[in-house]
Amino acid sequence: MERDSLRHLTDQFLSALALLTRLPLPDHRPAGAEAVWAWPLVGALLGLAAAILASALLACGSAPGPAAALTLAGLALMTGGLHEDGLSDTADGLIGGRSPERRLEIMKDSRIGSFGALALVLVALAAWSALTGLMANDAHWPALIAASALSRAPMVAIMAALPPARSGGLSADTGRPGLPATALALLLALIVAGLALGTAALAPLLAAAATATLLALAARRLIGGQTGDILGASQQLAFAAALSFIA
Repeated sequence: MERDSLRHLTDQFLSALALLTRLPLPDHRPAGAEAVWAWPLVGALLGLAAAILASALLACGSAPGPAAALTLAGLALMTGGLHEDGLSDTADGLIGGRSPERRLEIMKDSRIGSFGALALVLVALAAWSALTGLMANDAHWPALIAASALSRAPMVAIMAALPPARSGGLSADTGRPGLPATALALLLALIVAGLALGTAALAPLLAAAATATLLALAARRLIGGQTGDILGASQQLAFAAALSFIA
């Protein structure tokens, strides 16, 4: 029985890894909302990989600024730009649309508009400037691991708090997580951040929670719920906010 339970949890973690990254993994059946507890662990793993890349670049003689840019590019490549795409679509839809229907229509459009481009530039600039300072002080390891884990928790919380805004799409297909999976995801994010930063985890935790809460309130008012794009945007905003407050 214990072996079956461990295999079940392992399958859920691998399914979460396959959903949130583009890492070369064996095909796994999507586990749906029951696997969201593992999302912060996937974030921590991505943060660890990014920290290794950042240290390698610094060891090769790169200045902190270019190394930070390449590290953020590496993170985007590992996720296939999944969250960045959500950020740009969210900015275009929520700001550019005049009705819930039009906003959802814009968010579904693969083309990027001016609001989406501006959001990508500003959020990436915030993350880059914070990471540059952290790398200059050799503090990027705990920062990247903690911020990457913390930034996946708002996705779970928003999924649990808000209904899907449309009948189809990644978020609707995944389903809404129950209280046990949601609570475990939040707890794991807190544990990872606490182990990485100690008591200094409080400020980035509050920053990530505040940005995600504001986005969730806007999504509820403007489109009546959440979508996969909203979840991706919450990760990007929370990541930049957490890194900034750690720095």
